[in-house]
Amino acid sequence: MSKEIIQSWEGGIVQVSVPMRPPLRQVNSYILPDRDGQVTVIDPGPHTPDAELAWQGVLEAMGLTWTQVRDIVVTHHHPDHYGLAGWLQDRSGARVWMSQQAHAEAGLAWGSGAILNEALPLLFRQHGMPEAWLTGIREHLEQFLPEVTPQPEVTYLNASEPFVMGSRKWQPIVTGGHAPGHVSFYHAGSGQILCGDAVLPQISPNVGLQPGSDPQPLQTFIEGLRELRSLPVTLAFPGHREPFQAFTARADSLLRHHEERLDTAAALLADGPRSGFAVCEGLFRSRVTTAHQMRFAMSEALAHLAELVRRGRAAEIADSAGGSLLFAAVD
Repeated sequence: MSKEIIQSWEGGIVQVSVPMRPPLRQVNSYILPDRDGQVTVIDPGPHTPDAELAWQGVLEAMGLTWTQVRDIVVTHHHPDHYGLAGWLQDRSGARVWMSQQAHAEAGLAWGSGAILNEALPLLFRQHGMPEAWLTGIREHLEQFLPEVTPQPEVTYLNASEPFVMGSRKWQPIVTGGHAPGHVSFYHAGSGQILCGDAVLPQISPNVGLQPGSDPQPLQTFIEGLRELRSLPVTLAFPGHREPFQAFTARADSLLRHHEERLDTAAALLADGPRSGFAVCEGLFRSRVTTAHQMRFAMSEALAHLAELVRRGRAAEIADSAGGSLLFAAVD
């Protein structure tokens, strides 16, 4: 077991680097040991052979057995955080905790009534995406089912009550935008926060419009950032990259980033109505080369356009020639 995969932090928090697919390549899981010898695992990672091996090695290195895993906490429903929860539950008998909204989002993506794999390409087509991209995105979406199978039996978090992990009481804080029902956990006594993907160092969390989900994800994300930035945080434990300080400054940087992107999107409409796909190309042209990247870029472009419409800076109109939707500037 490489030493680099496990790092210990103040307060007994153990950071585990779990492998995942590119471009991120790793997701942070956290282990919080209790005084009684049992542990809570936060965001175990995607269900892949590499992640299984990583967890087997982590437990051996820490001298833990599967049955010492008492609770598994999932900050949000994305596969790189939620995917291994069912596999780990099968081995440990642990309870899996997440917000009710996050569990509902998992159902939209992979449950018996899942709609995402069909509805997302349809949404993108409605906003002008060419068929060549749509084919690749369908294939990309279908790759995730093995990474979330088996799915866990879930117990819902009550965000109004402290949640005990590592023999400490943490306050759940539900925000959205990146993922509806995303839960961070704040420990006021130490100023530590387990923030999942709500605030990331170096990376701007993707904020995407998804069919059947939050119709105003960017507004939700901005409201959540404002709530999180008000907390006196000393050290933040994110879902990707390294734990970091200057949490408020990072949240403020993300707020500025999205205001600048809104202005850029609005400027792209200055010469006349454009499709969502045309705006996406204008925002991300040089950085999108794969279906994976295009899926997130298009969802993010639509989230910003929805926020421009909400603020009265743009209007959604029908394209009489092609039957798709366009966005036009509002004077």
